[in-house]
Amino acid sequence: MAQKMIIDTDTASDDAVALVLALTDARVDVLAVTVVSGNVPLSMGVQNALYTLEQCGSTVPVLAGADRPLVREHVFAHDVHGADGMGDIGLPLTGREPVEGHAVDRIIELARAHPGEITLVTLGPLTNLALALRKAPDIAGLFARVVMMAGTGDHTGNVTPTAEFNVYVDPEAADIVFTSGLPLEMVGWDVSRNDATITPADSVRLAATGPLGEFCTRIQRQLVEFCREVTHIDGFDLPDPVTMAVAIDPSIALRGIDAYVRVETAGTQTLGMTVVDHLGVTQKPPNTRVVLAADRERFVDMLLTACAG
Repeated sequence: MAQKMIIDTDTASDDAVALVLALTDARVDVLAVTVVSGNVPLSMGVQNALYTLEQCGSTVPVLAGADRPLVREHVFAHDVHGADGMGDIGLPLTGREPVEGHAVDRIIELARAHPGEITLVTLGPLTNLALALRKAPDIAGLFARVVMMAGTGDHTGNVTPTAEFNVYVDPEAADIVFTSGLPLEMVGWDVSRNDATITPADSVRLAATGPLGEFCTRIQRQLVEFCREVTHIDGFDLPDPVTMAVAIDPSIALRGIDAYVRVETAGTQTLGMTVVDHLGVTQKPPNTRVVLAADRERFVDMLLTACAG
């Protein structure tokens, strides 16, 4: 039986590839795509999600959610993903409509309708999930898994020296999630940087699989520049897709630890840091499965298979 899934996304170029992975995999039954403001403004993220679903021939409902962080001014990632979030390659990213309703309400409704059956995959800031927990604390015990592209297990950030983007954008929301009792699995940016890089040669192979492969490579145009100039990666890395790969097939995660994790919400130098207690010095029980390494070869094979249709 296919695993039921909700995907919460701030749809930009790597989120789109994660959506392709899920929507083309027979092992997954995507019940809804919920959108949060993050990489791009909410309305743009909705359009990007709807366009990506069209490319996959999918009619999964897309719902708009939170249009800002809980308490902070928004920080976007246009420098990473382009002004439109999809590499600025001229895609027609307007005119599509999400279904009626709010993403937060749909997350709650689905969790209650399918207790213990749903994997929730979060690819953006955790604002929608935090709002859902505030409104309906009971949902913390209703998900089978919550797999998050969030933070870094090794404390190396991509926005600040210690903070990853999704957590940095809304650290208060992230800390609500990490202290909620949800069955959390964290796939940090360190996993992407180390094990989910797509080399120029890989890009050629991916594009050659067909229209979906070409789509997934072309939309990384701005990300390639960011990786060259800022993160010093030859090619580009795919944090959201490797998170989705772990959600679909947990054996893709080669190494991990169960650890107590909190989010820094007040630090002058460390705002948004996911503080992972590797050694157990707090003596607090683990609240998160922290993935530390992934199988790069199998991840790339999954991408190629998804894009080949």
